[in-house]
Amino acid sequence: MLESTVAAIGPLDEAAMAAARDLQGRLTKPAGSLGALEPLSVRLAGLAGNCPPPLPEPAAVAIFAGDHGVHAQGVTPWPQEVTAQMIGNFLAGGAVVNAFARQAGASVTVVDVGVATPLPADPDEAADPAGPRLVAANVRPGTRDMTVGAALTRDEARAAVETGIRIADELVDAGAGILLTGDMGIGNTTPAAALIAAFTGVDPAEATGRGTGVDDETYRRKVGVVRAALDRHAPDPADPLGVLAAVGGLEHAALAGLILGAAARRVPVLLDGVIAVSAALAAAAFAPHAVGAMVAGHRSAEPGATAALRHLGLDPLIDLGLRLGEGTGALLALPVVTGAVRVLHEVATFDSAGVAEK
Repeated sequence: MLESTVAAIGPLDEAAMAAARDLQGRLTKPAGSLGALEPLSVRLAGLAGNCPPPLPEPAAVAIFAGDHGVHAQGVTPWPQEVTAQMIGNFLAGGAVVNAFARQAGASVTVVDVGVATPLPADPDEAADPAGPRLVAANVRPGTRDMTVGAALTRDEARAAVETGIRIADELVDAGAGILLTGDMGIGNTTPAAALIAAFTGVDPAEATGRGTGVDDETYRRKVGVVRAALDRHAPDPADPLGVLAAVGGLEHAALAGLILGAAARRVPVLLDGVIAVSAALAAAAFAPHAVGAMVAGHRSAEPGATAALRHLGLDPLIDLGLRLGEGTGALLALPVVTGAVRVLHEVATFDSAGVAEK
């Protein structure tokens, strides 16, 4: 599945992008007056192979959840059980991502790809069928400690990536016009930092942030853990599956698969924060043209996110100092993406409106 998905990812359609640029130049506004929205609309036309591209709706958030063996190294003060507890909160509709998804009219799918604490086998039958849903796809109950050995085997990393691809296909088949990345996993900013350092070559200190807000001592330990893991494994960025296996998380691998699946289906994927962009680096290493489907929702307060976005050549749509994850930043950026496309659908041209040009 991974190989066929990668093979299906092609470049943006140049003719559709040329048509979108031409249309932007004929709309009743000064050329370039919509700033970053104009090249975004052009790129989305190229992804769809049509001008104007379809409106990016309905939106579907996929939250991939997993736990991490590196938690044992004291990289966060939060107990690992919080991952499973937050999944319960997502399913009950009580998290920030749920509030923002309701505001945006987006569906929420929670995928257990590697949670260590057992979750209920069957969702509550009384739950709202239109509300958040849980997909059981646990590859293993958390990763191994990447400072001791590889976090995952190659087969486990592949299984997680292919889980993400399947979820992308399922959501697109159900009608989603845009996918949004979400994540949950106590300790997951540590493997994210390792992935960012591995793929971009930046120093671990530049890739590592304070996550949930750790103190100075814990932050220094976290940087040391990332450095030790990279020194131990020396992951090769030309082998993205190997990098994910060595220092990644199950949710990072699954997010990489979601991005690849969206790109293969020519559907945009709106990236959230540092977990998402670390996964996006892996997706781009698998298939460079996958970057064409990526839209950077926001600039995370985590420093590694800026390094990753710079490497991908993506500019974030909003910058609000967010560092929550869950998909929250992507949801806040969603109206910006929709607006960029709606302009091409609904704004009159100078000729059709009878407006004189300069």
